[in-house]
Amino acid sequence: MDLRFTPEEIAFRDEVRSFCREKIPAEIRKKVSEGRSLAKEDIVASQRILNAKGWAVPHWPQEWGGRDWTPIQRYIYTEELFQAAVPLPQQFNCYMFGPVLATFGRQDQKERFLPRAANLDDWWCQGFSEPGAGSDLASLKTKAVRDGDHYVVDGQKTWTTLGQHADWIFCLVRTDFEAKKQRGISFLLIDMKTPGITVRPILTLEGRHEVNEVFFDSVRVPVENLVGEENRGWDYAKFLLANERTGIARIGLTKERIQRIKRLAKEMPAGSGTMWDDRDFRGRVAEVEVELKALEITQMRVAAKQGRADSVEPDPASSLLKIRGSQLQQAATELLVELAGPFALAAPARGAGANNLPGGFDWVDAAAPSYFNNRKVSIYGGSNEIQHNVIAKGILGL
Repeated sequence: MDLRFTPEEIAFRDEVRSFCREKIPAEIRKKVSEGRSLAKEDIVASQRILNAKGWAVPHWPQEWGGRDWTPIQRYIYTEELFQAAVPLPQQFNCYMFGPVLATFGRQDQKERFLPRAANLDDWWCQGFSEPGAGSDLASLKTKAVRDGDHYVVDGQKTWTTLGQHADWIFCLVRTDFEAKKQRGISFLLIDMKTPGITVRPILTLEGRHEVNEVFFDSVRVPVENLVGEENRGWDYAKFLLANERTGIARIGLTKERIQRIKRLAKEMPAGSGTMWDDRDFRGRVAEVEVELKALEITQMRVAAKQGRADSVEPDPASSLLKIRGSQLQQAATELLVELAGPFALAAPARGAGANNLPGGFDWVDAAAPSYFNNRKVSIYGGSNEIQHNVIAKGILGL
């Protein structure tokens, strides 16, 4: 594989880079770079700027807003968004729900939902995990019983990210209780305003309200909101999860964090010099950079395969990206906490006078919350332990 960009690809990269820095508000990019929480309005504003340019859903079919980009262009686009600290388009709308509906949905469903999803007029969330069905997702128990032209849905979903903002939820529900557990699941679209739905917050380790529990109590859902065939939802879920696991690698995000760590280390006092004078610290930064380069080559291989016309089945190599990408994201946050040192403690715990840092060091307040929040990336999208099983079966043939 020739990893050198062509002149056309370099021109495209420069176009994306300039657009990100000139059009996306600086205050939004600063929040992303520092690992701070984004308000719903930040995410909507950023995505609508990208959508107006035609860049919110470039990987979708062209008739629904996609672009006729090569796999390398898609790779460049994502990398430049990450490295400019631009929020990726809302993941549930653009990288999960949209591709599933565009591939398996009916024409009327595509016309109704896809344009609104691309512009974030509707906010989608994911209803997959349950208290007893996380990595073993096929054990889910939320049921949908047919009643005329409706399904009646009862059950519970958990870890529903940003469900407090959602207008709609795409759910895996059990519609056949006699079939093998993977074969009795269907993919259903549910309006969050439907009577019988309750959303309860779950506070994460760093104290943020990011995830939720969602309860369904005799929720009536029109049969027309079924995606694809009844009892084939597991196939659609595998397609979705392969896309999710590829995106979880977030190589460009970790690159941006490492560059920022190197810059901050040259400013952070340590002994008679700075943290960047610490040979061991520099060595750990270099180790992450080397691992990132190796992972980047793997991601380019997966992206090239996904770009082939005959590629429909998910690539098990996406599990490699998920495992190593999540580990490197966590490694970067660990380096940032090490860099912040005792100042990474929550402000009230630092003691009197400890907040009197030199100007430009306010980033330390976000170091620990970012570290704690990133413990989740080796769990969601299918835990890393489960991904090892996928690799053993799909790649090694064990």
